[in-house]
Amino acid sequence: MSRGSGRRRAVVAIVAVGVALLVLAATGAAVWVLTPHRAEAQPLAQASALPGVRIGAADDAVVLEPEGTASGTGVVFYPGARVEAEAYAASWAPVVEATGATVVIPRMPLHLAVLDPDRADAAVAEHGAGVRRWYLGGHSLGGAMAAAHAGGEPAFPVAGVVLWGSYATEGAGLADRNDLAVLSVSGSEDGLSDPAAIDANRGHLPEDAVTVEIDGMNHAQFGAYGDQFGDGTARIDAPAARSALAETVIAFLEQH
Repeated sequence: MSRGSGRRRAVVAIVAVGVALLVLAATGAAVWVLTPHRAEAQPLAQASALPGVRIGAADDAVVLEPEGTASGTGVVFYPGARVEAEAYAASWAPVVEATGATVVIPRMPLHLAVLDPDRADAAVAEHGAGVRRWYLGGHSLGGAMAAAHAGGEPAFPVAGVVLWGSYATEGAGLADRNDLAVLSVSGSEDGLSDPAAIDANRGHLPEDAVTVEIDGMNHAQFGAYGDQFGDGTARIDAPAARSALAETVIAFLEQH
């Protein structure tokens, strides 16, 4: 065998290995993206059974509305990465029932808010009838994208920001926004957006932002979609976590 032939075979082998690795990576990425965290059936059914709440599933969003008189307050809420919109109905339903707010949870491309951080504009245009005062928020990566959109040039006036297990980056430009009411809720056992990371980014929120840590709560308990890899171990059960979360959000919305 000539030296040149050996080199060519070595190059072909390296290229083949590289292609194989790329295919495996692409396959893994596709599986990761196409297997989102689904809403748990029982919490969703319980939320749908609340007498004061109407839950509608449209092609572009899940919409929660009060059965009685609407308050005129609305929230556009971005899901966390790879979490379907329905998974947050159980968390928002008691808030809607207590406050009369309308909550729109947009469906994101491939369940990733980072692929359409401006989705709130279309959500408000499509589902915002009767709402006079809008908040923009989200969970985890969804919260970071919502904060960035709120600090940019949204197509509608934003009264405030609601972050669950999330934080704003410096680039969101919220630190000097004295016109925004901001709520940031963390869980003491959150293994993905841990309290230390949220505290480290506290300076990217307005000085008067309300920050609340729910003792015993982990990352996945902000929704109802089961366990999440890398999360901490919760010290309270999911219904207790969602109840504490609802009480916190209700108090914030009623105050503002």
